[in-house]
Amino acid sequence: MGKSRAPVRPETRTQLLIELARAFGGAVIFALPLLMTMEMWQLGYSMDPLRLALLLLLGLPLLLGLSHYGGLRPNRRFVDNLADALATMLVAVIAAVAVLLVLGLVDPGMSVREMVGMVALQVVPGAIGAALARSQLSDDEDPQEPDFDPPSYAGELFIMAAGALFLALNVAPTEEVVLIAFRMSVWNQLGLMAFSLAIMHAFVYGLGFTGTETTHADDHPVGTFLRFTLVGYALVLAMSLYILWTFGRLDGLSPHQVTATTIVLAFPGAIGAAAARLIL
Repeated sequence: MGKSRAPVRPETRTQLLIELARAFGGAVIFALPLLMTMEMWQLGYSMDPLRLALLLLLGLPLLLGLSHYGGLRPNRRFVDNLADALATMLVAVIAAVAVLLVLGLVDPGMSVREMVGMVALQVVPGAIGAALARSQLSDDEDPQEPDFDPPSYAGELFIMAAGALFLALNVAPTEEVVLIAFRMSVWNQLGLMAFSLAIMHAFVYGLGFTGTETTHADDHPVGTFLRFTLVGYALVLAMSLYILWTFGRLDGLSPHQVTATTIVLAFPGAIGAAAARLIL
């Protein structure tokens, strides 16, 4: 005769509800700038469905990684990380629908495609907020609960890419990114790249924020800059280029204009990458 399944303890159910409530709060906080941005409403109507589907598809491995390094629960198994990633996406959908309804941006007269597009665009940023809710909104730590795995070198690069993607998502839909790029000279672009690199490195290693990385005595400053900051900035540029393409901001631009627009978006992306390393 098999063993009977142990009943779920009330405190476990309560803790689960608390975690989901935190996830909802994190989703609203992280997605609110996009939920109240007119360009995002318009993109929900007009965006290429294939590009939107690709964004959602690529969002799943991103959320898997975040669940592993700092999600709803400290998980060791892939199946648990997958469950948390899917849970954060569901919470993001619920949060987006709730906020859009409260703001009166969704009404019965809209087509299904319009409503689905508006909500789907909020899933990735909202799910990132939901995944980070535990580390950012929790006020207690269970000493019996195992910690998250410390990130490896590849893990730290992944975290930077995730942070760049999130902040780039908040800025890329706006017309100002393209307008700023059109006004910049080559020297302005080079100066912005240098400034972005300096900001990234200073945030993580030099300004003493909570979570600032500590360098060992045998770590050469140049080596640290090359291995983390410079490689991280290359990832930021790649994520910025991808997000601009996803939102159709590069359509019809010349190679020079594409480069300039990517550099402009990489500035907030670099700050997002640095902040993500501090958070996680």
